[in-house]
Amino acid sequence: MNTLLEVSGVSVSFDGFRAINNLSIQIAEPELRAVIGPNGAGKTTFMDIVTGKTKPDEGRVIWGEKSISLVGMNESQIAQQGIGRKFQKPTVFEAQTVRENIVLALKDLRGPLDVLFRGRANNQEDRVRAISDEIGLSDALDQVSGALSHGQKQWLEIGMLLAQDPRLLLVDEPAAGMTPSEREHTTQLLVRAAKTRAVVVVEHDMEFIRRLNCKVTVLHQGSMLAEGSLDHVTQNQDVIDVYLGR
Repeated sequence: MNTLLEVSGVSVSFDGFRAINNLSIQIAEPELRAVIGPNGAGKTTFMDIVTGKTKPDEGRVIWGEKSISLVGMNESQIAQQGIGRKFQKPTVFEAQTVRENIVLALKDLRGPLDVLFRGRANNQEDRVRAISDEIGLSDALDQVSGALSHGQKQWLEIGMLLAQDPRLLLVDEPAAGMTPSEREHTTQLLVRAAKTRAVVVVEHDMEFIRRLNCKVTVLHQGSMLAEGSLDHVTQNQDVIDVYLGR
């Protein structure tokens, strides 16, 4: 596995508060990674830095085989590099159908080669069908998105990100507000997605993290506190003390 994203020695302060403090993390491709930590640990700020929403005060954020620096790029430039982000609250176009949402998100297929190969398997309808199968919404393609359940909206948003074919998918608290069966489906969806790309999940729910069965990074006060399997990090005394508030 190759390193896809390398965050190295990154710090950022807001009004004197150090939200990220000399943080270093490496994400491979493909990989499924969970990022956990108490409130204020820097989990969201970490994602903000990777996606260009927040500029670090110091440190490096290096991307891909060509070791491109993401620091200094804006959010849309970073998205074009192949980094997709799903926020906690789903942002689907509620007045549009599931199909229309996926079509809107599809990476632009109107290049010169696509005109030549029209009718081949890479056409739009095939891709819409493949994505809707992947997220489990094939039966709801013509349904207005506003009528979906909370969990289904989350899946649709993940599908819209997959439609852009990102190499790195950042997912913020995907299990929040879901029923047990929705959470199980979400687990399977993220595990499958991580077979062909890097998927980083920020989550509070330890049971959900356990089901992901992946490497876990624990943040505390903007730094990495521990890293390894969930069993490994939850037996770490520093992690126990942080979570129990000692």
